[in-house]
Amino acid sequence: MTERKPQGMSFPSWIDQQILDAQRRGVFDDLPGAGKPLDLKPETGGDYGEKWVRDYARREGVRPEEFLPTPLRLRRETEKLAEAVADMRTEDEVREAVGELNRRIVEWRKFPDGPPVFVRLVRKDEMVARWREAQAARAARLASAPPPLAVPAESAGTVRNKRSGWRGLLWRPRRAR
Repeated sequence: MTERKPQGMSFPSWIDQQILDAQRRGVFDDLPGAGKPLDLKPETGGDYGEKWVRDYARREGVRPEEFLPTPLRLRRETEKLAEAVADMRTEDEVREAVGELNRRIVEWRKFPDGPPVFVRLVRKDEMVARWREAQAARAARLASAPPPLAVPAESAGTVRNKRSGWRGLLWRPRRAR
């Protein structure tokens, strides 16, 4: 396809000529899905282009959130951050994540695009308080958990069999009679 269009030929006829040449060479033979109908019908109304874009995005692994307008995506990130705060390790990590999200919200507010949706800044103190509550609940759970099982004194002297697994742990040498 590196050859240039001849001067006296129109683009549609030149493109048709290229396609015919490719068909003669067999470029389109044995393509995946050959002889099968295209599944382009949308499930519920809508148009065919939207279905194709959705299917293409699904095949390529694009997450649905990436199709959202910026303010709605920022709101969703705010909700996810509120859920993820409990799993963060330090208070500084919480403050850093909130600061980064707030920076992007302020940046969007300066030059908004998409629908006029108000996006509220995330309060650092509120998120830190959530993190502290989650840490306190985790500490209480660990404190109320039963202690780890101790090895009984009588099984400490058992000889382990060559077998692996529970049988080897439960095997005890026979006592002499």
